[in-house]
Amino acid sequence: MKSIVGRKMGMTQVFATDGTQYPVTVIEVLPNVVTQVKTIEKDGYVAVQVGYEEKKEQRCNKPELGQFKKAGVTPKYELNELQFSDKEYKVGDEIKADIFEAGEVVDVIGTSKGHGFTGAVKRWHYTIGPKGHGSGYHRGPGSFATNGRCNNRVHPGKKMAGHHGNKQATILNLTIVAVDVANNAILIKGAVPGPKKSIVKIRTAVKNPNAKVEVKELVNYLASKAE
Repeated sequence: MKSIVGRKMGMTQVFATDGTQYPVTVIEVLPNVVTQVKTIEKDGYVAVQVGYEEKKEQRCNKPELGQFKKAGVTPKYELNELQFSDKEYKVGDEIKADIFEAGEVVDVIGTSKGHGFTGAVKRWHYTIGPKGHGSGYHRGPGSFATNGRCNNRVHPGKKMAGHHGNKQATILNLTIVAVDVANNAILIKGAVPGPKKSIVKIRTAVKNPNAKVEVKELVNYLASKAE
């Protein structure tokens, strides 16, 4: 398994030379700098902690500065743990977008868009009530309690109005369409969780770790302009 941290930049579309269209999400993948290595002996599990995106020292507090100085790296905005099963890293190493290639199947983990406090119809897709004929019930959640045979109470897990979104979400089995190492970008077919500029994690698909999908050759617009 391999993984990397990136930032969702938005969606666009790219075309293959035969006209095939790929709707893609652009993930900015700056070099992930290893700040700590987790081991079985010391931590009980194996992982690497990486930092993403440069941060000015004056924006760090003392504990953060101490952690980065101990690792011998410049301060970073984001710290995440990644799992690797095929390669060992040392503190200070950089993990770049070239660990992935076009056609690989990956999972993308992000934080879904937050919608604040929403009603049951929007949050849980309840069916609305009648619109006319004197009905006074339109977007209500319906009856909360059960009948008398079940203690006539609201059971835990009842779907009600409440905070909607802003939770970790994972999309499985997405295809990498292209990897642009020069521009620190990975193009992933389809949508990924979260708003623009949000942090996401790309990892090898846990359910299809060895899967490969054929991706057609993309149009190179820069080469056509040069001609």
